[in-house]
Amino acid sequence: MKAILVSVGLLTSISLTVSLAQPGGGQPPRRSALPPGVKVVKDLEYGKAGGRAMLLDLYLPEKGGKPVPLIIWVHGGAWLGGSKDDPSPALRFTAEGYAVAHVGYRLSQEATFPAQIHDCKAAVRWLRANAQKYNLDRDKFAAWGGSAGGHLVALLGTSGGVADLEGSVNDLKESSRVQAVVDWFGPTDFLRIGDAESDLQHNAPDSPEAKLIGGAILENKVKSAKASPITYVSKDAPPFLIMHGDRDRTVPFNQSELLYAALKKAGVDATLVPMKGAGHGFGGPEAIAPVRAFLERCLK
Repeated sequence: MKAILVSVGLLTSISLTVSLAQPGGGQPPRRSALPPGVKVVKDLEYGKAGGRAMLLDLYLPEKGGKPVPLIIWVHGGAWLGGSKDDPSPALRFTAEGYAVAHVGYRLSQEATFPAQIHDCKAAVRWLRANAQKYNLDRDKFAAWGGSAGGHLVALLGTSGGVADLEGSVNDLKESSRVQAVVDWFGPTDFLRIGDAESDLQHNAPDSPEAKLIGGAILENKVKSAKASPITYVSKDAPPFLIMHGDRDRTVPFNQSELLYAALKKAGVDATLVPMKGAGHGFGGPEAIAPVRAFLERCLK
């Protein structure tokens, strides 16, 4: 398994695993220390799908005042694993005036695509509908995720006006658009992910992408295109910060290059930060600093 180790740097440093490879099982989620003055609201229901409640967690600065910008964290795990209960690098930003939402979504063994983006969009709608209740600035939502989570937040960003991807997890008449996207090494073009050298056989019938769409990606080109963020790129996309290890052997670096080129061609505010020498993950201040600057520029 290729793992990302991210130094979250809250009150203590923790390791965060976000992988596109087959995730390991049986390990309880690690709990992260939070800065003082952060209120946690667990298991908020944002809709129902597959006969069950769909849940998210909110981490809120307790200080009163004007509504705060929100970072929506979407976990990775090959669309097969991971949980909203996993720690994230976004949590450190609760000390800097941001609220953070951890969104749970259906994994591919429960439902194939587009269930995952339906869930994420429903969560955004719910958060916007409840912005006043939780003192959130409904016009300043950023989506951030790594690996499979990076794929989903990139899709949130590029498909803001695509009705077919909205789903019916809830019937809230709110916008599912976000105002900024931080994509950490997410797959962006399923039809070309097998072009570059990788430790994963992405075109195989049992690859994570194949399990996501319900069949081998090159044998299901329409489904593969529908699941690819690059398909929906337009001038209406929000600003993007894309970060990717240039030695990633799990999600090839070309996936971020392709998305970046498409965004720039469409006239979107996009930045690509290659992480020199990094594989499928990175950590430390050099990884967090670009995110901080980007969020401040877009949301504050």
